[in-house]
Amino acid sequence: YYFVGRRNFFQQQAEMLLLNILPKGISDALKVEHRTIAEEYPAVSILFADVVGFTPMAAKMAPMELVDLLNQVFLCFDGLVEKYDLEKIKTIGDCYMVASGVPRSRPDHATALVNLALDMQAAVAGTRFGGRQLAFRIGINSGPVVAGIIGRKKFIYDLWGESVNLASRMESHGRTRCIQITGNTYELVKDAFHCEAMGIMDVKGAGQIEVWHVLDGKKPGTAGGLSANAARLS
Repeated sequence: YYFVGRRNFFQQQAEMLLLNILPKGISDALKVEHRTIAEEYPAVSILFADVVGFTPMAAKMAPMELVDLLNQVFLCFDGLVEKYDLEKIKTIGDCYMVASGVPRSRPDHATALVNLALDMQAAVAGTRFGGRQLAFRIGINSGPVVAGIIGRKKFIYDLWGESVNLASRMESHGRTRCIQITGNTYELVKDAFHCEAMGIMDVKGAGQIEVWHVLDGKKPGTAGGLSANAARLS
C-alpha cells in the first residue's frame, strides 16, 4: 500500500508538472503518441508584451533582484491569463507571449486577448514591481498559425507563421503604455473596444500596414461614443 501510494503521488506530481508546461490536450496526446505534434489554426490572436527600457534597467540591478522583479511581473500576468482561459506560450527575457484560440478554437479569440491586454495595462499601472514602476509595450495580431511541438528534448508548445511575426512587430514598433493592434485584429474587436487609428506604419518584413491603439472597452449602449480618454483629449 505504501509503494502504491507513493507511485500515485509521483504520477500526480509528474502530471501537474506536465500541465504547467503544455496544454492538456497536447500532454494527453504525447502520452499515447510519440510523434511531432503540429496543427494549423485559421483564426488565432497572439500577444507580445515587453518591458520598456529593460536593458539599461537590468544593467543596474543585481541578478537575483532582476529575477525576482520578473517573477513578480509574470506571476501577475499568469493570473490574468488564467482568468480569461488563454494559453501562455513562453517568456523570453522580459518578453511575455500569450495566444488565444489554441489549442482549442474560440470565436472570441481577439476580444479575449484584448481584454487581457487592458487588464495587464491596468495591473502594471497600479503596481510597483520590485519597488519600481514599470511601463510596457503590448502588441497584438490575429490570423492563421501553425501550433505544436517539435524536437525530442526540452520541447515547448509554440506557434509559427507570419501572424506571429507581425504580432511581435506590433510590440517592438509600439509606443510606451500602448496596446497596438493590426487591421486583422481591429476588424474583430472594433465593436467591443474604443480604438484610435494611428495611420500607416512601415513594418520590417511586412511592408506598410495600418495600425490602431486600443483605448478602452465600450460600455453597453455607447457603441458610437468617445472613450473617456478620447473625450478628455477633445
